[in-house]
Amino acid sequence: MSTTHVKTPTSRLQLGHARRDITPPVGIYHRMWGAARHDAATGVHRPLQVDIVVLEPLGGDATQRLVRIQIDFVLLSNDQHDQLIAPVAEATGVDPARVIITHSHSHAAGLYEPNRRELPGGELIDPYLEDLYAQSAATAAAAVANLADATITYASGRCDMAANRDYWDDANAIYCTGYNPDQPVANTVVVGRVSDPAGATRLILVNYACHPTTLAWDNTLLSPDFVGALRETVERDQHAPCCYFQAPCGDLGPTDGFVGDTAIADRNGRQLGHAALSALYGMGAPSADFAYAGPVVSGATIGTWAWQPHDDARNAATAVFAGDVFTIDLDLIDLPGAEELQAQLEQFTTARADADARGDAVAARDAGARAERCRRWLARIAKLPDGPTFAFDYSVYHLGDAVWITTSAEPYSWLGDELRRRFPGLTLLITPISGNTQVAYLLPRDRYGQGLYQEEPSSLAPGCLEALADAISGRIGDITGQQAEV
Repeated sequence: MSTTHVKTPTSRLQLGHARRDITPPVGIYHRMWGAARHDAATGVHRPLQVDIVVLEPLGGDATQRLVRIQIDFVLLSNDQHDQLIAPVAEATGVDPARVIITHSHSHAAGLYEPNRRELPGGELIDPYLEDLYAQSAATAAAAVANLADATITYASGRCDMAANRDYWDDANAIYCTGYNPDQPVANTVVVGRVSDPAGATRLILVNYACHPTTLAWDNTLLSPDFVGALRETVERDQHAPCCYFQAPCGDLGPTDGFVGDTAIADRNGRQLGHAALSALYGMGAPSADFAYAGPVVSGATIGTWAWQPHDDARNAATAVFAGDVFTIDLDLIDLPGAEELQAQLEQFTTARADADARGDAVAARDAGARAERCRRWLARIAKLPDGPTFAFDYSVYHLGDAVWITTSAEPYSWLGDELRRRFPGLTLLITPISGNTQVAYLLPRDRYGQGLYQEEPSSLAPGCLEALADAISGRIGDITGQQAEV
């Protein structure tokens, strides 16, 4: 039987949004890359921003209010995460558990882990973060103040800016983290257009999987990476703010990346921006589905279609608002010891100084990179439990025809692809890096033991990504009533 009605994925709810420039001061500690030879930021490429989105059911039930903080950071430590949530929760009148932070994950935004305080520019970290917490609370209050009825219309597209980054180097018989043209990528872009009751566009949401690693060790500027030009491209065309939601991308990065040239970051952002605009141009009016309208006899008999406003039943379905934050216990690996890591850190720090003294830039770079790996592991194990499992957080919210999902840490893109395979009838917005960053990556079971970079910093055991997918699928089924396809 022929299809006569195509649903336009829609969420109807109350939504408030506010944004603030949070660009750190020049001179703050900046180095994210082990191979970088600088520590402090020397300037600004594009401003960093925080977007706060407040969601409630239609009718304004504040007991179900959900607050999303989307920030242009690579990540925050657990303590910093909690210190940001606390004033935002107070400003929005919600329990801290209903405040979710996600990151654009730009590796050029600066790294503000507590163990960077003693490094050049580190003295600026705490004053900057204290100001950020206060500014974010004020931004959250502004988002609550403009809560209003809204319709989110979704569409999906594709952008080839991202590529698989698990590259096998035949000559050296090792895996490198770099463009891998031999592995296809789904490259799904999900776009949400937020409209007011009169149909005017209030906000654009873009959900896409790609590490913001265009800018690497040769870059010394504070930057949101490609996210800045993405926002500029969409906002110039749509005359509304654009908010970027990172999607699971542990194995994905820009095809053209790991450079110091900001023009390439801007080019990547414009490529994604135009893909998002393409999806937006395919949308009809808010709260309308595309329906067959019958034949018209002309030179040919034309089958006509038209946009059909939602009836009461569709309006009720798109106004569903339900969900929560959940925890799953995942198995930990045998972790390295702090004493051994500290000894290695001191060894590599000394080796770097010696290499610099004799003018061997390559040896100094490599020793500095190995010292950086030790520093990161020391920070991780300080925040990991003593037992065999880790309490891993995720959230699932059913908003009309869409499900918004967040996860801790950095899952591979397999998670997004698999969840979309299991639930083809739902629009999924999936956003990682919402906390628990000390466990690092979650790889598919069959990718462990091959020498991939992502396994080296990771604390969770093989099988954890699949267990997470099953847990999320179960929650989606419970909340939406739709069961996963096998």
